[in-house]
Amino acid sequence: MKEFEKSKVGTYDFTAMPFHCDFNNHLRIDHLGNDMLNAADFHSDARGFGMNYLNTINKTWVLSRFAIEIVEMPKSYEKIQVETWVESAVRFFTKRNFAVKDNNGKYLAYGKSIWAMIDTETRQPTDLLAIHDGLLKEYVDKDKPCPIEPCSRVGIEENTTLWQTVTARYSDIDMNGHVNSIKYLEHAVNLWDVEWYKQHFLKRVEIAYVAESHCNDNLHYYVEERQENDFYIKICTDNNEVCRCNVKFVNK
Repeated sequence: MKEFEKSKVGTYDFTAMPFHCDFNNHLRIDHLGNDMLNAADFHSDARGFGMNYLNTINKTWVLSRFAIEIVEMPKSYEKIQVETWVESAVRFFTKRNFAVKDNNGKYLAYGKSIWAMIDTETRQPTDLLAIHDGLLKEYVDKDKPCPIEPCSRVGIEENTTLWQTVTARYSDIDMNGHVNSIKYLEHAVNLWDVEWYKQHFLKRVEIAYVAESHCNDNLHYYVEERQENDFYIKICTDNNEVCRCNVKFVNK
């Protein structure tokens, strides 16, 4: 077996590029989410269970749940570091955490995620602990804190209202052939306009993925505001539910 990285926690450098920032000169949450997922890919690849290896054995990771909680968004050109580590691993699921900090060591955001491994031919779950004889278990770090609420199932009530329909196009589709995980979030935060964001700070987003959607699918965004600034979103194609989101704002 080849030599892999030994450390349990990986730390990766990113920059809040200006064309990834919003009108407030702060990084958009969809790009922060992509930085986190890229860090996860770097971390897993260097330790023997990344996409580069999995694709050779007809396996891939799929994101099941993802939560991001913001303390402060980095500004354009600001250098950030994304820490990521595996919190737990069982046969069909693994939990991965994230922490984002600036160059002074101040923590700006945190994330939690749940992943499954599937067979790319059958699209069925597969035993992630079978990879390299359970190597993933050696990287579990239960002691490093991630001080945000864990991912939930994002329960949705029936009294939702259709706010928007988006048709999935070329730029929404990822290497697995379905709508990219972060694209659901990108379309969700676009449900509110600039005037809303002038008065509200996006504090937390949570996504629970239910099913896959594909190019040319219509994505219907149904929204329910349960409490002030606390929105629950159900995303459906014409045929079935594919995703659920919870978006929480605080007043500025």
